[in-house]
Amino acid sequence: MPDETFLTAAEATTRLGVKPATLYAYVSRGLIRSEAGPPGTRERRYHAGDVQALVARQGARRDPEAAVHDAVGGALDWGTPVLDSALTRIADGRLTYRGHDAAALAQTVGVETVAALLWTDDMEAWTSLPLRARLNLGYPLPASTELEALAHALATAGAHDPTALDTRPQAGPVTAARVLNLLYATLERWHAVPPAPDLALHARLARAWGVPGHASLLRRALVLLADHELNVSTFTARVAASGGASLHHVTLAALAALQGPRHGLAALDAADLLDITARDGAPAALRDVTRRHGHPPGFGHRLYPDGDPRAAALLAALDETQGETHDLHAVRTLCEVMLHATGERPNVDLAMAALVRALGQPPEAAVTLFTLARAVGWLAHALETLGSGRLLRPRARYVGR
Repeated sequence: MPDETFLTAAEATTRLGVKPATLYAYVSRGLIRSEAGPPGTRERRYHAGDVQALVARQGARRDPEAAVHDAVGGALDWGTPVLDSALTRIADGRLTYRGHDAAALAQTVGVETVAALLWTDDMEAWTSLPLRARLNLGYPLPASTELEALAHALATAGAHDPTALDTRPQAGPVTAARVLNLLYATLERWHAVPPAPDLALHARLARAWGVPGHASLLRRALVLLADHELNVSTFTARVAASGGASLHHVTLAALAALQGPRHGLAALDAADLLDITARDGAPAALRDVTRRHGHPPGFGHRLYPDGDPRAAALLAALDETQGETHDLHAVRTLCEVMLHATGERPNVDLAMAALVRALGQPPEAAVTLFTLARAVGWLAHALETLGSGRLLRPRARYVGR
């Protein structure tokens, strides 16, 4: 009896009514799962349920009422795009910012350049933005963690910074720069480090963390993590911006959404896996952590079936700059065991956990790094949303009595 769970490429394209290139695009976007075909071949098999779901969506597009129902259960759950955006594209295993490959940008440019690219579509525009301004942080800082300090600063500045209320289009990138600068200045203050507004943003982070010699590594990470399309926190930022919230409060809303185990806190589970790997070895660590979490954290990504390019770039940078250490050997061994056992490759959560561990920082530093990096994208999506003038207000499908 044929296997009805998976289809051949010919069967999948026939059911969808598309060419093979379109099928591969669906796979790269995480819309259709695939796995290796029969041993000894290079063929792949495609999940029949995913194919059928896409067929149903194609029919729903021809039926407006059905399309509304599908939007609730499909498009908002790893489905087809629900918003047009000119910022970030994830396709064919690559991440690009306005057409520029993120991994290539991370080799040479800094946070400021990527921010200008995403906010204005002009990489040179950062020189006219107040990213190096000295800020007056005269308010108290009642926080016990870095993230609390950032949240408090955003809430306070959003209420008192007069630029927060300026809604003129030309003011948007300037206010975004003030918000991003505020985050780095707050981190400096929380670590009791004198402000250094003349330094590049990645150098300010390295200085605040006491690792100035590793500023280049942090620069690469900040660029690679700057944006990632409509993830949980970014979608939150867009919704808040569509309601007219200031850029300070948009960033605060996104920061709150980031702090969930299925999003920004996933790096903490990956850090747990690395801790146990360094102590007990990769096989024991994978058994232990998978038993507790139900999956091996830090591996696999639905948008990158052949491997997360951000993780590959960050781990390569660690190999290049750190050399052979016990921790990096543990990371390599873990990745080899996972690839051999499941075919899954590391994602950016594992790479972030490995990076902060290599720099001698606590696991929570990975979430701070994620916040500082992704704030660039949050602000870009907020500016794009404000420019559209649209209110994001999905409808609910009532299923009660």
